[in-house]
Amino acid sequence: MPAPTALELLWGVERRPARGPKPALTPERIAAEAIALADADGLATLSMQRLAERLGFTKMSLYRYVPGKAELVALMLDAAIGAPPELPAGDWRAGLSRWCETLYERFRAHPWALAVSVGSRPIGPNEVAWMEAALTALAGTGLSTAERLDSIVLLTGHARSLGQQTVAVDPDRFERDLAEQFTAVLATAAERYPAAVAAFGEEGAVAGGEGALAFGIGRILDGLAVLMERRGH
Repeated sequence: MPAPTALELLWGVERRPARGPKPALTPERIAAEAIALADADGLATLSMQRLAERLGFTKMSLYRYVPGKAELVALMLDAAIGAPPELPAGDWRAGLSRWCETLYERFRAHPWALAVSVGSRPIGPNEVAWMEAALTALAGTGLSTAERLDSIVLLTGHARSLGQQTVAVDPDRFERDLAEQFTAVLATAAERYPAAVAAFGEEGAVAGGEGALAFGIGRILDGLAVLMERRGH
């Protein structure tokens, strides 16, 4: 029997014979253990051999369930992103805010997911569920299908960008450290960069990573609100 594809693994296509012993492993368990390894040591250190040892199986036996690392990563990503949050009904702004905030939190919890969630790749049910939730939140807003999809791209990009900047560090600490570094550097070049010196010298100018997340979400949603108003919604 040929090895299952990434899409078959993601969508739970049954390929084993109806009769016979129950499989000793499941895609869910394999993905969970692989995620634990990647969260602890990074995706680059994850190998089928390490995963097999963690599961208590041989590498060859693991290949019966997941044919390679590409398929494994597809399983891991969908499991790590998980199901979308429950969004408040009838309030597209509150719904999309929660959607973007939760996506950012998932990226922060699994930094390796930032690198593997781009480009052409197999899409799993959890990722589709995230899209479904955002599209549903935007239903009845007057935006076209293309505009609703582009709105999802904007919010995803914002969550991803901040996740990349604050990966493996406290987001507020990141902003404070950045401000301190700029202040120290600009102290010797104040005449060349007066606007930058003034900006970093102003009290409260650095809001912190979480503040930047909320600010960006707010501005994206403000722009969508203007577009909706033009459409009479």
